[in-house]
Amino acid sequence: MKKILLFACGVLMSFSAQAQSIETAKDAVRNMGVGWNLGNTLDANDGSKTWTTTEQHETCWGQPVTKPELLKMMKEAGFGAIRVPVTWYQEMDKDGKVNEAWMNRVKEVVDYVLDNGMYCILNVHHDTGADSNTFKSWLKASSKSYTANKEKYEYLWKQIAEKFKDYDEKLLFEAYNEMLDESSTWNEPSNKTDGYKAINNYAKSFVTTVRNTGGNNEKRNLIVNTYSASSTPNAMQNLDKPEDSNHIIFQIHSYPNWQSKSNAKNEIDNLISNIKAKLIDRAPVIIGEYATFTTWPSDIDYYAKDKEVALYAMDYLIKQTKQNGIGTFYWMGMADGAFRSMPAFHQPDLAQTLIKAYYGSIDGYKYPTEDDFETIYKVDYESEWSELFLFGDWSRTAVSLSGYKGVSVEMDKAYGDKLQFKIYGDKKSGDSFKEQYVPLSSTSTKTTAEFDASVLGSTFWGVTLQTNSGAQTAKVIEAKMIKADGTEVPASITAAWGCTVTPESTPKPTGIHAIQYVKAENNDAIYNLQGQRIKNPQKGVYIQNGRKFVVR
Repeated sequence: MKKILLFACGVLMSFSAQAQSIETAKDAVRNMGVGWNLGNTLDANDGSKTWTTTEQHETCWGQPVTKPELLKMMKEAGFGAIRVPVTWYQEMDKDGKVNEAWMNRVKEVVDYVLDNGMYCILNVHHDTGADSNTFKSWLKASSKSYTANKEKYEYLWKQIAEKFKDYDEKLLFEAYNEMLDESSTWNEPSNKTDGYKAINNYAKSFVTTVRNTGGNNEKRNLIVNTYSASSTPNAMQNLDKPEDSNHIIFQIHSYPNWQSKSNAKNEIDNLISNIKAKLIDRAPVIIGEYATFTTWPSDIDYYAKDKEVALYAMDYLIKQTKQNGIGTFYWMGMADGAFRSMPAFHQPDLAQTLIKAYYGSIDGYKYPTEDDFETIYKVDYESEWSELFLFGDWSRTAVSLSGYKGVSVEMDKAYGDKLQFKIYGDKKSGDSFKEQYVPLSSTSTKTTAEFDASVLGSTFWGVTLQTNSGAQTAKVIEAKMIKADGTEVPASITAAWGCTVTPESTPKPTGIHAIQYVKAENNDAIYNLQGQRIKNPQKGVYIQNGRKFVVR
């Protein structure tokens, strides 16, 4: 909250600048620069659980607790705005009152962003979205939903608005995320008349509620999204401007379906053409989510599949949106999962591409990577035979033994007969597996074990580091899988059962941040929005490797 000091008749007076001059929405979009989403964090949720701490809620989709150093890193990399998605339904009582601890945690994260001089967008996120067998959103684009939930929705926004009403112009509110109809229909509602009417009613309720709380909310820049945040021309055209002012922003989302550079260019040109024809003449526009990966009909990440096309498209998109006064917020990525805790970029070239496209250079900006840090993994074994995964997981996916010849591990000291490798091989009759055991060296901190095909069979699916002397603590400096050709690849170092893993990271002498590094598993497992692992996803929204995708 800004304060102004004045002298009046010799008396020093102080008052809060609650009605300060707020920049126009057009100026805000221009001044944001390049934005990024702090996704799958405060928006994470699991309707099957009751949280006792905000940390449990914030980390339930595998992302670490957000620290201010992450936002400092984003600022130093050239990003000017952060979208902070928040899911509220699990933190509201039966009357709609938000849990005070959750509201305060949201405030902490918002403050992290603003304290670094960046713009912050705060929203209502997975209170909307596609229903599944385990998730049902309470905000839907239908007259039935609006009538039933109008009072609760307005009460939610009244609480948020009251909490932040004295914050300055760099904080913006977003009404709702990807609101769908009762049938969870994407892009356009199944009943267009009713669906579009409901979206506009929710938008109007949001704006009216926020304005009525006073303070800087009277002129704060507010964001409303198209139906499902769709970028179709019809969805854009049917979004009404909820008030006649210069403090409203329209938002859409756009995920790619590229095949080549020319295809990417055509898709981006078409998107911008539709924005100019349907939206931007009425209010400024931001693309609140976009990425190098698709969400439907299949999950394809062009950054991994064809990086040249991906980086070309990102460069072209940022240049074209800047030229046309459109804001952009990349969805997650770039610094995801474990990398947020270091903090570091796991896709530094992608971050650099966005910033260079916008500013013309990356001179003066910083892009720390994993190589700037050293990590030791502290493993607390809780009982006899507890195991730490070095390869594989309990899905028991078989890998040809001919592709690998062994595993090596370096510890903080020699563990002799206290620890051993356990390698799971071919399945026998019933549910048992062939197994190979190799004790760790009693004289050296490094042990290498070769796989024995005569014991394991033709395949293996897991390699663990197991205690055979009860509860104890050990430290893993490095673990690698050794391929048949002698090349080495990093092992996973994740808890199997009966142990906890605490990565302890410090920057190398040339590093930049002394921040704990929390290693996250990246094994292509698919989870629903409640954090449950799914083998065969049906219609709905899912999480894989920290990213959401849609099965329609």
